[in-house]
Amino acid sequence: MIEMAYATAGSEPSGGIAGWATDLMDTLGAPGAGLAIALENLFPPLPSEVILPLAGFTAAQGRMSLAAALIWTTLGSIAGALVLYGIGALIGRDRIRALVARLPLVKLSDLDRTEAWFARHGAKAVFFGRMIPIFRSLISVPAGVERMRMTTFLLYTALGSLLWNTTFVLAGYGLGDNWRTVEEYVGVYSKGVLALAVLAAAVFVAVRIVKTRRNAPGRQNATEQRNATEQRAYDERRAYDERRAYDERRAYDGQRAYDGRRAGRHRLETRELERDRNF
Repeated sequence: MIEMAYATAGSEPSGGIAGWATDLMDTLGAPGAGLAIALENLFPPLPSEVILPLAGFTAAQGRMSLAAALIWTTLGSIAGALVLYGIGALIGRDRIRALVARLPLVKLSDLDRTEAWFARHGAKAVFFGRMIPIFRSLISVPAGVERMRMTTFLLYTALGSLLWNTTFVLAGYGLGDNWRTVEEYVGVYSKGVLALAVLAAAVFVAVRIVKTRRNAPGRQNATEQRNATEQRAYDERRAYDERRAYDERRAYDGQRAYDGRRAGRHRLETRELERDRNF
């Protein structure tokens, strides 16, 4: 049993995340590992650096096959990512823009640059983002907001997840009773990523505050007016695009109707000619 192996390693599977994941794998086998990883995608505080090596250790104990552990954890990653993609798609660009327009120190032009960058590098962002703690789950949300092509999203999510999962499942498989060593090393990596993210946010805020104070008189009102102007321009572009798409659909439908009537007349004339020949 997995519990006996844990006992020899001095672990406590009956409690904490490891115990919860152990219960899932004991009950469901490899699909339990997939379910745990799907939930880890939706709730980032659940650490994959615990679940994945544990799945590898479980495979090493003969409780599931190594291939099943890799397949099911990758399917779980994809399932969780699809849920977050759907959430991003439901939120949509309009709500994001409305939210950004109300945020202090942030301009809509910042969002425009971010969207332009994601349009060029979204596939790479999804692939590499799947291997960065914290962001490996969150990267699916902007992909949904921007309505990334589903086939592209699934492909790069699957590839990135497979690479990440394989690394840690194999580590747990090879380390055996010492699988918890993986958690220790990846914990340092995760803390480093979090520290860099906090530092980048702090630098961004500090730079914006300095610029705001440097141009203090009427700066806030000017920023609000600029955001409002940019939002109006965005709304006008969107309305124009919608009208153009509507006109194109009408023209297409009209052409189809014309072609249908023309084909009908041609068939009628053909039948009349054949009838005349018969007489």
